[in-house]
Amino acid sequence: MEKQYKNRRQLSVTERARRKRFLSATLVTCAALAMVGGAIHVVDLGHSRVFQEMSSKATYDLTEMNSRIRAAGEDIALHERHEADRAKTIPYSLAEVEALLSPEQWVEVNSMATIPAGPFYMGSDRIRTSAQNHPKHEVNLVEYKIDKYPTTNAQYARFVAEHGYRPPLDWENGRIQEGMELHPVTMISWYDASNYCTWANKRLPHETEWEKAARGDDGRRWPWGEQMETARLNTYYNMGSTTDVTSYSDGASPYGVMDMAGNVSEWIEDDFLPYKNTDADQNIFKGKIQVASTPADRAMKVVDLVGVDAKYKVLRGGSWKSDPFSTTTYHRNYSWPHYASDFFGFRCAADVKEGVNADE
Repeated sequence: MEKQYKNRRQLSVTERARRKRFLSATLVTCAALAMVGGAIHVVDLGHSRVFQEMSSKATYDLTEMNSRIRAAGEDIALHERHEADRAKTIPYSLAEVEALLSPEQWVEVNSMATIPAGPFYMGSDRIRTSAQNHPKHEVNLVEYKIDKYPTTNAQYARFVAEHGYRPPLDWENGRIQEGMELHPVTMISWYDASNYCTWANKRLPHETEWEKAARGDDGRRWPWGEQMETARLNTYYNMGSTTDVTSYSDGASPYGVMDMAGNVSEWIEDDFLPYKNTDADQNIFKGKIQVASTPADRAMKVVDLVGVDAKYKVLRGGSWKSDPFSTTTYHRNYSWPHYASDFFGFRCAADVKEGVNADE
């Protein structure tokens, strides 16, 4: 009897120890789960608040979001269909093009601003700006002219009709979408932009010319001054698309040139090259393409950036999609000249010939 009692007592002690360990493990597990659950709740709450805040700032019905987001690869598909000449088009006649705008509107969108000869400050020494924008330096230019507005769909339609040129990738059946006549033309390559300017007896602006027309000779950060003012430009998805080029009269540059910040990033004549004495990594300026080294890499979409003997072209002004600080007068962007996008556009420039009134 005494032996059985001792055995029960020993088992009881062992059982108590086991239960104690189990209870401790349970408490630790519960505490960990509580912490994880709390963290998830905080993240979810933060996400909800951010989403609600951003949603409240949206300028269009969010149920239309799917129709406003360009799917990955969609631009490539549009290019392939265009190159294969499978896109159905209904060509404009010259009379139809002329009727797209009133005579007064044609005069206005075709107008040019004359930029006087003289020096100006190009680039920036600001620490927080992209390195390719360094350094600030003085440039002296002769007098020249530049389009007051980015080239519009209506203007490009005249080129398409008169020259028999193929329409931009996003025109439906080769026609401008209703209400988009005065929006800047997009979805065209650098080559398309250059061909248009040649047809119009003009040329694409040089990077120096574009920047002086945008910032004047006092080195300002935006066409209107030193401070970002969102009411003066279309950027950072505040409109959700391009806008009529006459929409932001308060965003004019010192020379009365419009839309040089936001709306569309504009193709420039020049290759993307470093400024003299820049501190930027020279690798930025070297052209690169994506290459999958093996079949396995191709299957898994694993690519390396491989340098090629080709140059990017400069883009200026930022766009309706850009970070607001990419719309500064000195910010330099770049892309391959054969690329096209729904936020790439352009305007033309021209020399001022001797003996010709610059205002004519």
